[in-house]
Amino acid sequence: MVKNIISGNNRTLLINVIWFLFPMLACIAEISRGLGDINNFLIYKQVFWHTIEQKHLYLSYPLEYSDVNHYGPLFSILIAPFALLPVYIGCFLWCLLNVGFLFYAIKQLPLSEKSIQFILLIGVFELITSVHSVQFNPMLCGMILLSFTAIEKEKIWLGTFFIVVGTLIKIYSVVGLLFFLFTPHKKKFIYTGIVWAVVLVCLPMLISSPQFIIDSYIDWYEVLIEKNGQNIESSMFAGMQDISVMGMIRRIFGVYDMPNIYVTMPAGILMLLPLLRFSLWGNPLYRLIYLALLLIGLVIFSSSSESPTFVIAVIGYLIWHVQQPYKDTFPYKVLLVLMLLLTIFSPTDLFPKFIREQYILRYSLKALPCFVAWLAVVYTLLFSQFKNKLA
Repeated sequence: MVKNIISGNNRTLLINVIWFLFPMLACIAEISRGLGDINNFLIYKQVFWHTIEQKHLYLSYPLEYSDVNHYGPLFSILIAPFALLPVYIGCFLWCLLNVGFLFYAIKQLPLSEKSIQFILLIGVFELITSVHSVQFNPMLCGMILLSFTAIEKEKIWLGTFFIVVGTLIKIYSVVGLLFFLFTPHKKKFIYTGIVWAVVLVCLPMLISSPQFIIDSYIDWYEVLIEKNGQNIESSMFAGMQDISVMGMIRRIFGVYDMPNIYVTMPAGILMLLPLLRFSLWGNPLYRLIYLALLLIGLVIFSSSSESPTFVIAVIGYLIWHVQQPYKDTFPYKVLLVLMLLLTIFSPTDLFPKFIREQYILRYSLKALPCFVAWLAVVYTLLFSQFKNKLA
């Protein structure tokens, strides 16, 4: 009887409510602690005002917020409606937009309702971590998903729009350019991408000046290079940055001077190798699993990755997991448990503080299950025959 009560539409409704309710409670909790706990939103808000005032977007402004901005000038347009509101209201609505945007993007995936429910139910816990930091990453993940699904539906203008928007705000979305390989409308992909790039690069000029925006893009490039070096240095102190495969290696083995390229180069080759299976480019399941590979890889092979970034990798893992015909076997269950323990729950108070700080954080172990999953996805793409239908 209980099973019948929570089946069908009732179960879908319950999961949908959980998806929105838990992260928004996390947002309210952060807001209730005061401005110091929503520092990221203060940075975002000031990106808009600094753009209008033509103040350097990437300098430190300690009287306004701690840390510095690392998002592209286009972000000033995205954050504008929220920057104009009272800070706490703007922060709440910003978090709600991120939660809703990713929800909508997941719903657009070519998956069964059962698979989508599983992704939402497990993914919400990593979403909470991101919302706790008032992060943009849920929306960024949604942009990558929507660029993929739009191109799958041959809505090329929409697909390239999300690729360009995401890339001009946070460089991760550049992985969407690989979707070019999977569409027969390659010319349209190229010219729509160019049109959107021109329009969206120029868009912030409407609230500032052409010269300031051009200079800001140059400044953005320079600050990203600088930040990469800072992230690597933070590994020496078990900081919150560089939670990546490179960070694991640096922290576990103490090789803090190891260049990223020693890991990113082999990883890049492994990510491209499955594309040599040209005959599978037309297979919807193959394309979806390749999307999962990109989502995981762009996080675990970035020295800029921090705990709130992993919502992208976890969604990628879950997309792959629900498609595996053997997901109920022991190895897949073990990986799911490791993902829950080390990646999803390790930053929370549900995990013992001593273990969290002395082991998980100290050695960047949050990235470990995602790395194992990434290797499994590579293996799937290289050797699976992809005869199954989308689940």
